[in-house]
Amino acid sequence: MSVQVDQGWIVSDRSEHRAKSVGEGGWVVSFLPGRTLTKEQAITAIQIAEMAAATEELAQRVGLTAIEAVGLAVIEPPWGLPERATSRWEFRFASALRSRPWREHSPAQRT
Repeated sequence: MSVQVDQGWIVSDRSEHRAKSVGEGGWVVSFLPGRTLTKEQAITAIQIAEMAAATEELAQRVGLTAIEAVGLAVIEPPWGLPERATSRWEFRFASALRSRPWREHSPAQRT
């Protein structure tokens, strides 16, 4: 992903969406009409546009739109891990909890 900021524009080589400076630190983005953003937010928005383009390309490979693919990935629960993998993860997690090096420094533990 390649986002470039140049002379009042933020552009990408992976998306046709753009952001432009409107002065006083404000930026507007082509797919967010009516919103004025900071430069950092505008760069992030263009990065989202890049990700959307990549997602659309990948989704087409499995016969979905980007919206369908992202929506399903968000709302459908993941499968559980196989028992062996779950046990291994639980062992590692339990070991990490027993050591709890952060506990001594936790604000909740101070009295």
